[in-house]
Amino acid sequence: MSYPVWTPDAKAKLNNIPFFVRAQARIRIEQIARDEELETVTAELVERARQEFGQ
Repeated sequence: MSYPVWTPDAKAKLNNIPFFVRAQARIRIEQIARDEELETVTAELVERARQEFGQ
């Protein structure tokens, strides 16, 4: 199983997620990327995931 590459903008958005849920959010975002067969995690994907998480 390969891990998607994170763009700098996506990493910055991830760092805006509260630290106590950040690790879990990262796992879920990478799972979404794999499910959608994406090789790169973009800021747009992080934002879409945040909306899914209800933030």
